[in-house]
Amino acid sequence: MAVFTEVSEQQATELLTQLSIGELVSLQGINSGIENTNYFLTTDQGEYVLTVFERLNHTQLPFYLYLMKHLASRGVAVPDPQSNHQGDILLTLLDKPAAVVNRLPGACLVEPAAVHCAAMGQTLAHMHLAAKDYDRHQINLRGLNWWNETVPQILPFLSQHQWQLLTHELAFQNHLTGLSAYEAMPGGAVHADAFRNNVLFDGEALSGVFDFYFAGVDRWLFDLGVCINDWCVDLDTGVLDHLRFEAMLHAYQQVRPLSAAERSLLNPMLRAAALRFWISRLWDFHLPREASLLQPHDPAHFERVLVQRLYDPVTL
Repeated sequence: MAVFTEVSEQQATELLTQLSIGELVSLQGINSGIENTNYFLTTDQGEYVLTVFERLNHTQLPFYLYLMKHLASRGVAVPDPQSNHQGDILLTLLDKPAAVVNRLPGACLVEPAAVHCAAMGQTLAHMHLAAKDYDRHQINLRGLNWWNETVPQILPFLSQHQWQLLTHELAFQNHLTGLSAYEAMPGGAVHADAFRNNVLFDGEALSGVFDFYFAGVDRWLFDLGVCINDWCVDLDTGVLDHLRFEAMLHAYQQVRPLSAAERSLLNPMLRAAALRFWISRLWDFHLPREASLLQPHDPAHFERVLVQRLYDPVTL
């Protein structure tokens, strides 16, 4: 959500003529994230978020946008893409794909408590079940294939210790996908990036989950692992906070109990989730793109998380 593409007020005004959400009042770039260009777009009828997509194309994007539509129609608190006069929710701005969604209420939490982790666990399980009948398919574009393609590009920037840790874990994850227990795990459309900064709360009530543009079809346990590694750890050390972890896991399982295969592979999938974000943050840090408001995340955080999952494994 950095600003890679500058959008003028005149260009935003012209885009609004295609929609039925009012006239432009203000346009403000969002200084967070690293994948797409995002603006807060306020009209005389409400508040919205304008996204200009920098990597995803017109062929890939319907999966993400219609997934949000699908979840919203089933009562999940997610952004609802706005359609133009022809009924399309995938728009074009400055020759790039774009979308406008309603701005959800609430604010992100810097330090979630156990009650917030429970709300996230419950919502994530509802999202997984609500998407079971979603009929579009898109692989997780930041899954194992991408890890295998990207790691050789970032290895030259690493210390010998980091090189050994990264290549060892990547080999393990390649091996993991061939196991029968892995094949037995259920899955479907997942968010794959439901960090605390992509979730809104109004007090203790979860009011929205947004930024679905890393979503894809994957194992549900991987999605849960992404959340646990962000919501339930000490950010300075990567050490698991068991109170928050147990709150999230219990709330998730109240809606969708884990299978035997999932219970046996919880820690390996926590490792997979840590590896995914360590790789992507190394890539963004060492091979950045130009952007006017780009703030790459520290890759060392997920290196620490991975080390913790290796040397202090989580078991059920």
